[in-house]
Amino acid sequence: MFQPLFENLRSAGVPVSLREYLSFLAALKTGIATYDTEVFYYLARTAMVKDERNLDKFDRAFAATFEGLESLSADDVLNAVDIPEDWLRKMAEKHLSPEEMAEIESLGGFDKLMETLKERLKEQEGRHQGGNKWIGTAGTSPFGAYGYNPEGVRIGQKESRHKRAVKVWDKREFRNLDDSVELGTRNIKVALKRLRSWARDGAADELDLDGTIRSTAEHGYLDVKTRPERRNAVKVLLFLDVGGSMDPHIKVVEELFSAARAEFKHLEYFYFHNCLYEGVWRDNARRWNDQTSTWDVLRTYGSDYKCIFVGDASMSPYEIAYAGGANEHWNQEPGQTWLERAREQWPDNLWINPVPDGHWDYTHSIGMIREIFEDRMVPMTLSGLDDGMRLLLR
Repeated sequence: MFQPLFENLRSAGVPVSLREYLSFLAALKTGIATYDTEVFYYLARTAMVKDERNLDKFDRAFAATFEGLESLSADDVLNAVDIPEDWLRKMAEKHLSPEEMAEIESLGGFDKLMETLKERLKEQEGRHQGGNKWIGTAGTSPFGAYGYNPEGVRIGQKESRHKRAVKVWDKREFRNLDDSVELGTRNIKVALKRLRSWARDGAADELDLDGTIRSTAEHGYLDVKTRPERRNAVKVLLFLDVGGSMDPHIKVVEELFSAARAEFKHLEYFYFHNCLYEGVWRDNARRWNDQTSTWDVLRTYGSDYKCIFVGDASMSPYEIAYAGGANEHWNQEPGQTWLERAREQWPDNLWINPVPDGHWDYTHSIGMIREIFEDRMVPMTLSGLDDGMRLLLR
């Protein structure tokens, strides 16, 4: 009966395997989520989603498979429910005192329980709070919500007692993790984590638990060992395009920059406009009177740096191909020359473009930059950044 969920997940692009699906079915057989839709949802998601980028795809496939599950009427529930009477009896014996058992038995068993529920649905015209007979809330009646009766049927409760929405798959709390959407602060760090090379340096101020155990066992007394904290040793040189056509992308570029500063201990950055020329700067307010020579940057930072350009690559082709083509000053050498020098100095290089990749073919300058970078250009999406980090690690 759950095969449509499996098929919808595969159609939605969630890489769920047959083994994972069978593990999900095996977990269901244990009775973990027999009568709780919220638990069922989390069980299915845990068993069949192994990458958080697929959480939103899972939610959409789950909603499509079980559409209408939470909008069933009371009659639908009564007609569809199939709870084994022996299961109810065992649960009652576990949770009820002999006096309470006798009270439940007075209803005449499971069939009588269902008949009584139907009658009260017809008799009751308004909302009832508390008590032990009418269908309502916070009482001991077997019918209703927020109360307690182990043999009851929940009706009218749209959220759990812990104030969490039951239809969590419709909330789609992880929709910004979809790898086809533009990035946000939350998931940029997820993509950048792939670009890591761990090393330990600095003061030895972190407890080395394994070393302490080993040394203590060897010497016969407590011998505490410490070690330097493990840090990401990757060095990143970031060139950020600012102004003009980049203005609409300010927010996402700021988020990328913020995430990069948090992720990489060794991060250097410079700004440029449209294309790389003979000067770059660190402070946009002083871009004309406090520039850094691009030659100095090329000589200062070694080839072990990962070089990343961030820009829309949208400009006049003359700015790339000709001397004097820059729109704000007279450049002695074409922008292409400087880009080629940068790529030669830092072989691990990448261009990140905030323009959706479906639009790249309509801008000639984007094609020129892609050619210079030998197609090492990726869109600013989670999937694009993931691909970019893989390129930098080759």
